[in-house]
Amino acid sequence: MSFSSFSVKPVLTGRKTVLRPFTEADADVMWEIIEDPEVVRFTYEPSIELTPERLRSWYGSRAAAPDRLDLAVTDPATGEVVGEVVLNEYDPDARSCTFRTLIGPRGRGRGIGTEAAGLIVAHGFEELGLHRIELGAYAHNRRALHVYEKVGFVVEGVRREVRRRDGEWADEVIMSILDREWAALSSTVR
Repeated sequence: MSFSSFSVKPVLTGRKTVLRPFTEADADVMWEIIEDPEVVRFTYEPSIELTPERLRSWYGSRAAAPDRLDLAVTDPATGEVVGEVVLNEYDPDARSCTFRTLIGPRGRGRGIGTEAAGLIVAHGFEELGLHRIELGAYAHNRRALHVYEKVGFVVEGVRREVRRRDGEWADEVIMSILDREWAALSSTVR
């Protein structure tokens, strides 16, 4: 299967969540999510100062970005945006990319993050023809690491003391999943 460009922005539907392309109107709720103390604690600091205006511009431009796939994680019962999933940093020679996710307070503890991660990973392998998807997460972000393991990501290693978080040095766990591992996993649940 050959790679299809990230410029196609799908709607991916599960039982607990619907992933859809972002619009500029999603910026206000994403501002609230990004400002959540738990999100701040477990994510990297942005390289630019975020403002509501910058977020409106960013999320308003995601549907036209050909080099990455940013999808809003929504609650299907209400349509409310509760987070995001992203595939980016595509390497065409390796047919690989990176994955990241961010789930706000109203989406936690309900299995939405696990399903959202599984939906985007399935899309990456089954529709985009990726060979490998990797991620990095702080070692103290136990909830996220557990979700990634449930989806099938395997720990490759640890980058020790990569950044100071909450006054202490934090390790970054590097994880990945390969197309054949996803195929084996998804064949057992279908």
